[in-house]
Amino acid sequence: MVAVIAHQLEIRIHDLIAPEKCFDFLRKERWPQGICCPACTSNRVKKNGHKDSDPLCQKYKCKNCGRRFNDFSGTVLANKHHPISVWIVALYLMGLNMSNSQIAAELDLDIDVAQTMTMSLRREICARKPGCRLNGVVECDEAYVRAGHKGHPEAVRRKNRLGRRRGLKGAPGRGTLAKEKPPILGIIQRCGDVAIFMLPDVKRKTIEPILRSVIEPGSLVNTDEYIIYGQLPEWGYEHKTVCHAIGEYARDEDGDGFCEVHVNTIEGFWSLLRSWLRPHRGISQENLPRYLGFFEFIHNVRRRGKALLPSLVGILFGALA
Repeated sequence: MVAVIAHQLEIRIHDLIAPEKCFDFLRKERWPQGICCPACTSNRVKKNGHKDSDPLCQKYKCKNCGRRFNDFSGTVLANKHHPISVWIVALYLMGLNMSNSQIAAELDLDIDVAQTMTMSLRREICARKPGCRLNGVVECDEAYVRAGHKGHPEAVRRKNRLGRRRGLKGAPGRGTLAKEKPPILGIIQRCGDVAIFMLPDVKRKTIEPILRSVIEPGSLVNTDEYIIYGQLPEWGYEHKTVCHAIGEYARDEDGDGFCEVHVNTIEGFWSLLRSWLRPHRGISQENLPRYLGFFEFIHNVRRRGKALLPSLVGILFGALA
C-alpha cells in the first residue's frame, strides 16, 4: 500500500525511507532559517561530530552559550531507538488516518510497538498545538462518542458490567464519562478554526470556563436550545438558537433570503470526526483526547496528503510549516 500512495508525498517514499533524506527533511522543517541553539536561539553554532548510536545524527555546539545538542535534542525522538525513517513514515501514515494495526503492517512492526509510537506522536502534537481564540459568528454543539476502557480490563471489572453485544440498550439520558459515552464539546468559527474537548458531563459549570477561554467576548454564538447554553448572554456573548425539536434547522432573521441562524457547520464537522474515528475501532477514554486533539490540529491546518506532512513534522520539531 505504501507503494500505491507514494505519489501523494511531497518527497518520494523511497526518499523518506532513505535515512539521509529523512535527516535533511527534519533539519529543513526544524530549522527553516538555519540551525540554531534550542537554549539561547543563537545561530552561532558549529558541528561537533555525530552520535555514536546513529552516525547520521549530527551533533552541534553553540558558540554563544556552550550548549551541546543534536538533531533530536528536545524532541519526541530524543533517546528513541527506531530509525528516523520509521518515525517519519509512521507520521505520514497517521496523517492518512491509518489505524495502528495498518501502520504496524506497513512498517513491519509489532502492533504494541506501533501503538506506542503513534500515541507518543499524538501526545506530543496535542501538547504543542496552538490554542484557539474564536470570534465573529461561532457555533457550539455537543456530540457523544462511545469510549470505555479498551486495554484496561481492571477498569471494566471495577464497573462489574457484562461485555457489550449487539442489541443492548444504551443508558437513558445524555452521555457522560461515567456511562462510557463521553460528551464532546465542539466550538467552531464559521470559515475559521475549531476547538474540541472531551467532557465528563454536559453541565453549565463544566462548559462555562471552556467557552470563556476559547470564544472572544462579544461574539455571536449560535446553538440549539439545550438549556446549558441559556446563560451565554450573561457570560458576555450574543446568543441565537434554532429549535430542532420543532424541525427548525436554519432561520432567516433579516429577510435577505439567507438563513444565517443555524448550527449546520458544527454538525457537519461531527460527520467528519466520526468518519475519522471509525477506522480505529474503539478508542478508550484515556486515549480519546489525543485522537481528538490530533484531528483538531489536522482540521485547522487545512492540509491533506502530501501537504500535511511538513505541518506535522513542523509542530513536532518546533517550527510550524
